[in-house]
Amino acid sequence: MSTHHLFIGPYTRDGSKGIYALQLDAATGRLSDAVLAAETRNPSYLTLAVDRRTLYAVSESDAMAAAFAVGDDRVHLTALAATQAAGGKAPCHLAVDRTGRALLVANYHTGVVASLPINPDGSLRPPASIIHHTGSSVHLERQATAHAHCVTLSPDNRFVFVCDLGLDKIFIYRLDPGSAQLSPAEPPFLPTPAGSGPRHLTFAPDGRHAFLVTELGGTLIAYRYDAAHGTLTATDQKSTLAPDYRGENTSAAVRVHPLGRFVYASNRGPDNIAVFAFDEASERLALVELVPSGGQGPRDFALSPDGQWLVAAHQFSDVITVFRVDRSTGRLTPTPHRARVSTPVCVLFLD
Repeated sequence: MSTHHLFIGPYTRDGSKGIYALQLDAATGRLSDAVLAAETRNPSYLTLAVDRRTLYAVSESDAMAAAFAVGDDRVHLTALAATQAAGGKAPCHLAVDRTGRALLVANYHTGVVASLPINPDGSLRPPASIIHHTGSSVHLERQATAHAHCVTLSPDNRFVFVCDLGLDKIFIYRLDPGSAQLSPAEPPFLPTPAGSGPRHLTFAPDGRHAFLVTELGGTLIAYRYDAAHGTLTATDQKSTLAPDYRGENTSAAVRVHPLGRFVYASNRGPDNIAVFAFDEASERLALVELVPSGGQGPRDFALSPDGQWLVAAHQFSDVITVFRVDRSTGRLTPTPHRARVSTPVCVLFLD
């Protein structure tokens, strides 16, 4: 493939108008200028249907979820029907199940996870399930109440894992794709370390391991997945920060390399990306390097499908940066290639 197509989700309060499209040269890493793909308010998180013909976005300030058809040019997006209520306030993350019949949404401010049925044309119906998390944890400012921050489907499409930053828990639900209904699994949640603030969870390509980044704790936790019971067992935990770092930090995104041997996490304090090697046999993590991300506030990043490029979005410096990935070591090499988008907070590769 000579060109990768990707979409950027920004906040729209500081000049951006909606979802933007970029093209990345697969040989050089050069980025095109950003093009407005669809006008919408605060599309702070994006995801694609399995067939990659439909893109879903939250509208964080409006408490809505929206569906868009991806154009034949792989740049422009067309809204599918009206937006739907996301089931809570400040939706911040979403995922589509592997049958394409259910959209899962995490609502940060109200600690709500919702599931929305998807019509055959990709448009959304009102929520089938709305589940409220309740409680608090030890961080007085950030954990006074529930804050659902991420929804992740198991590789077998049977379970939904919801990271709740406010409660230090990963909730586990069973999913019925046909009805888009959620029901608590047994056990109903997995605790994380007190004050850690679980933010994002992602599975490895092997389907047997998952990785969690904690926003408040600045840690990366490796898990073994038991598909029979829908449970996660921690196998290792490492700090995403340098041993001598003493400043403030909130960790943000976590991604697994397509080869499954490397895991990446971003830090919004030192503004860097932590690179880890993961050994499947021992199920242990090893820090490879910490690389400056090239901007301020690396809230999100994504790896190209071929694993050769990493693209990072910086919320506080309005810049998209590109790194070449060494597929044998996982190490990142910065490139001079950049693109400007106001307040970018999500990166999504189409191809």
